[in-house]
This record gives sequence, C-alpha cells and structure tokens, in this order.
Amino acid sequence: MRNRTLTSETETRVERFRQMTDGKLMNRRTFLNVLGALGVSAGAFRMTPALAQGREIVLVNWGGDAVTAMTEAFAEPFMQADPEHTVYVDGAGPSSGAIKSMVDSGAVTWDVADRNIPASLELGRQGLLEEIDYSIVDRNKVRPEHAGQWGVGSYIFSNVICWDTTVFPDWEPAGWADFWNLADYPGTRTLRRHIDGQLEAALLADGVAPEDIYPIDVDRALAKIAEIKESTIFWGSGSESQQLLRDREVVMGNMFNTRASVVRRETDAEIEFTYNQGIVWPGAWIVMKGNPAGSAVFDLIASMQDPAAQVVLFELLGNGPVNPEAAPMVPDELKPLDPGSPENYAKQISADSEWYAENSAKVLNRYIETIS
Repeated sequence: MRNRTLTSETETRVERFRQMTDGKLMNRRTFLNVLGALGVSAGAFRMTPALAQGREIVLVNWGGDAVTAMTEAFAEPFMQADPEHTVYVDGAGPSSGAIKSMVDSGAVTWDVADRNIPASLELGRQGLLEEIDYSIVDRNKVRPEHAGQWGVGSYIFSNVICWDTTVFPDWEPAGWADFWNLADYPGTRTLRRHIDGQLEAALLADGVAPEDIYPIDVDRALAKIAEIKESTIFWGSGSESQQLLRDREVVMGNMFNTRASVVRRETDAEIEFTYNQGIVWPGAWIVMKGNPAGSAVFDLIASMQDPAAQVVLFELLGNGPVNPEAAPMVPDELKPLDPGSPENYAKQISADSEWYAENSAKVLNRYIETIS
C-alpha cells in the first residue's frame, strides 16, 4: 500500500490508520479527513478500489473562506441537481509540487484544482493534467483567452492600486506612475514578494504602453522596482497585505482586488482601490491526470460556469465572475468592485499566461535577489 519510504513516526500513524479502517470501505472525503487528523499526507497511499469507489468528486482549493464559499456557490447546487454525486471541497492547497507528487506516484486523491491559466500550461506540458473536455465544458462561456488546453477560466482577480484616503483625500491614482511618485505622494509602499503583477506595474510606471508590456523587459522592470525598494515593504500573503494597509504601515499597495475589497469594507472606504491599470488574471480549473472521478469532473466544471453561481462566489469571496454573461446579474452596489465587469476589465491589462509559463521560475529568482 505504501509507495515511498516513511519515517517511523509516519509508520506509526499509518498503522493506526490501517487499524481504524481495516476491512471497511470509505469514500475519499472520509479518507482525506482521517489522514488529516493523523497528520499523514495522502501521498503516503495509493488509491485502492475501496477508496476510489463511489461517485465522489474532490475539488481542492487554498483553504480558509474559499472552502465554505465554493461549497455554497458550486458544490451544493451541483449535488442538488445531481444527487448521485457528492462534491467535497478540500482546502489543502493544490501546489504544483503536491500535484506532481500525486500524479507521479499514482496517489491521486483530487479531481479538480483551483489554480490559474499559467499553471495549467506549466503542469499540462509536464503531462500532469487531463485536457479539458470541451464537449462537456462550454468554451463560449469564457473569453477566448480563458479557454486553455489544460485549464478553463474559473473566476477573475486583479492586482490593483490600493491607497489610504486619509493621507491622500479627494484623489485617485491614474496609474502606476503615481504609485512610484514618492516626491508628490510620499510614504511607504507595499509590493508582493512574487513577480505576478509586480513587473507589469513597474513597466507601466516607467512609461511602457499597455500593449507593449509583453514580452516583459525584465531588466527594465527590476531596475524600476529597485528605485523604490527602500520605501517598500514586500508582502508574502494576501492577509499580510491587508494588515499593512489596515494598520496604516503603508500608504499605498499593490494587492489583490479580493483583499482590497475586504480592507475597504473594514475601514468604511478609508482604504480605497482602483482598477486603473490593474493586471487581471484568470483563475482556472485544472484536472489531475488519472483523477479518480474520471469524466464526471467535467460535469462539475460545466455546472460551475453558471453565471448565477459565479455571482454567488463573487458576493461571498470577491472573485469576479469569469463568464461575461454574469455581468448584468451582479448587484448594482457591487458592480464597481467586479474586476470582470466590462467597464473595469477595459481599464486593465490581461496577464500573458504563455509568458509566465515560460519565464516565471527563473525570473522569480532574479526578483527575489533584487528586493532582498
């Protein structure tokens, strides 16, 4: 049953697992919960017929509020429409390393993962993903750039400029040039400790036209970031970016619209954000090679294209609907916050998935060296 060498501590936990489950059939939800309670990775096991049986689909995302939000927006409606299937949302975090380990070992316990289009290209080209079945999934329910070979758009999020209106009242940044302008708008900034959406911001601040951003001039972008490095705090997690603005440690930030929306609400709009020159990203559903649920996972993905369900996710989590048909369904009071609305989408630059799939790893190393 084991497929790799286990430490003595893990051996003990695995033995406890076997004692608890000997002779019993269990679904993958119970399997994952028991392993989590024992502190054992699912990668310590291969899926057996007893574990893979049944009509269960496991969707994995990054945990926290996303588990309950996706359960309410996507899993519950699907199960109501198709009582023969059970959908379990696992918040374990579908990192590339975890996906590769599962597929390479044959221990695949997830069916569909919450990633993005660049990740779908990177992992798909390694043979780790199933191709999206567009005979079931409707490519016409996403923009053309969001219908990939191994991934299909799930929602939209953006890197946006966020600022403290108590420091800069009656003002809105026109773009990233204002963010970089420490002379006229002094104060500490925050950027992400990752290249996504940071290099584009630097080039826009340096006067590069939006249509000329890609392929990214890495040397120029890093030089521009170095200009404000001493006045910048680099955040690692989305919650950290929120905290920096909430605690007034910074006066402006490059952060996700989902986090910006939360801190805006928490501060009664004292912290504000704009989609001017935002960098817009498509989240994507990807399917692991050899997923236990087989083609049934594409029925779930097709159901998650429902515009009404995507509006529910937006209301719960702030992730913009990727289906353009959802735009008129968004409540009027929330339309200004929707990164995928026609008005906001037009203000932004669409991230180049191909560029990131080819360059992300090597350029990230240079970026970390620059900001360290």
